[in-house]
Amino acid sequence: MPQEQSDLNENIGFSLERLPNELQEQFRSLYIVEDSNEQHYLVENNIYQGDARAKLQSIRANSISLSFWSPPYFVGKKYEEYLDFEKWKLLLSKVISLHFRILKPGGFLVINIADILVFKDEKMPRIQADLIHRKRVKITRDDVLKVMAENPNLKRHEIAKILGCSEQTVDRRLHGNNIRGGKNNAQTRIQLTGGLIEKWCNEADFYMYDRRTWVKDPAWENSKWHSSSYRSVDEFEYLYFLWKPGVLRFDRSRLSKREWREWGSRGVWHIPSVRVNDDHEAKFPEELPKRIIRLLTDPGETVLDCFMGSGTTAVAAIKEKRKFIGVELNAKYVELSKKKINNVQVEFPYE
Repeated sequence: MPQEQSDLNENIGFSLERLPNELQEQFRSLYIVEDSNEQHYLVENNIYQGDARAKLQSIRANSISLSFWSPPYFVGKKYEEYLDFEKWKLLLSKVISLHFRILKPGGFLVINIADILVFKDEKMPRIQADLIHRKRVKITRDDVLKVMAENPNLKRHEIAKILGCSEQTVDRRLHGNNIRGGKNNAQTRIQLTGGLIEKWCNEADFYMYDRRTWVKDPAWENSKWHSSSYRSVDEFEYLYFLWKPGVLRFDRSRLSKREWREWGSRGVWHIPSVRVNDDHEAKFPEELPKRIIRLLTDPGETVLDCFMGSGTTAVAAIKEKRKFIGVELNAKYVELSKKKINNVQVEFPYE
């Protein structure tokens, strides 16, 4: 056997020649990737400031065991104001495609994302809901019609005087409600993100391996419509597992029997939300990346977060004895992440 083939078999962990010929060629293309950027690779256990689409191209091929991140959700946060919907889609689709080269064959890209609950749609009719319980004036349309039937010659202001209300109330009861939010404001609807993620996953040659649901605390304050519509309160998000073809190392011993039973093999994870977003608008709890990291990687492997935010993924990686690479666009959050990482490294130093 040629030395090159022997080295490749040792790297993969099994004999490539035992596969069908067409699969042998596919595996070679996955495991042998030529890189010409070696002197400019990002170094592990560091946070880098910049656009993920640029920085991902500076990561060594087949070097990342797990990439776990939560992108901008397109819900109007300050850090995503530079994105319209088309730019948001281009950002996420490009970042997903760039992961195929850098993930190890058999590795995972796990995306934490929610549906867009207040997606503005210019095509929707701008009609306000008839909020029965919030009406300051209890007069109904039937009340107005009754007065009109009894007094067919009265004008609108005279009808209003009899009913003890304003002319505007009479007009609203007869002809419908005001335009929702004014004539220049668009109506909002739900925009599902799962189909978009699946589409970009397939285009990048990943496979949708799994999906899970993170049940968090109900966002009462952020769900202003909960008392004025039939919409539900925001209280869950999704975790999409994208798999790069290759040898998948399945090891249940990464978790205890209790952990495997309670969350390792469960599709719904109940994890409380971060109580106070004091230093970042959208933090997820440390337990979320901790579970993903423990489930899908071994100690010493490298975890990537290319939307690092406040540094939670890196902190979880350090505590679980994994290496990390972080990328963050906002310089303020880069400094915040580095501070948190430096603090946790004192308590959990690298061996």
